Amino acid sequence: MKIGLISDTHGYYDETIPDYFGNCDEIWHAGDIGEGQIIEKLNLIAPTLAVYGNIDTPEFQKLYPEDLHFEREGLKIFMSHIGGKPPHYNPRIKKIIKEVQPDIFVCGHSHILRVITDPKHNKLLYLNPGAAGKQGFHQMRTLLRFEIDNKKISKMEVIELGKRGVIG
Repeated sequence: MKIGLISDTHGYYDETIPDYFGNCDEIWHAGDIGEGQIIEKLNLIAPTLAVYGNIDTPEFQKLYPEDLHFEREGLKIFMSHIGGKPPHYNPRIKKIIKEVQPDIFVCGHSHILRVITDPKHNKLLYLNPGAAGKQGFHQMRTLLRFEIDNKKISKMEVIELGKRGVIG
């Protein structure tokens, strides 16, 4: 199963995303979606799972959950927008990780791309794809793409969409 991972679009949809996610079986959006039909456009590429983020409107918060728990290829995935980072997860997330014991934790919010194995939490794989939008302090807009097959993660790729630029 090929996965495209995106976060922090803040209403900006890069027209090159289909070039990178076109062969994905599923897309995961880790919040701060923003206006502009982002999820609808991603759904045209592949089925998209999303959580809302702190900039998302109350309407979005009715459409998308704060947390998602699901399983793919025998791995338990937990996705939420604001998570902190290993070993300094925010208290709410730390409690959920302890209870659920996911294999993969996906979050966004920081706009900082990170792929880390957390040995303190049962070798949890922490994934933050950085930010694909133009708002924030990040310099490079990024995505992640990887494969999951029979409890194994492979072909992890960082995709750079280009510099953030200036919003006009």
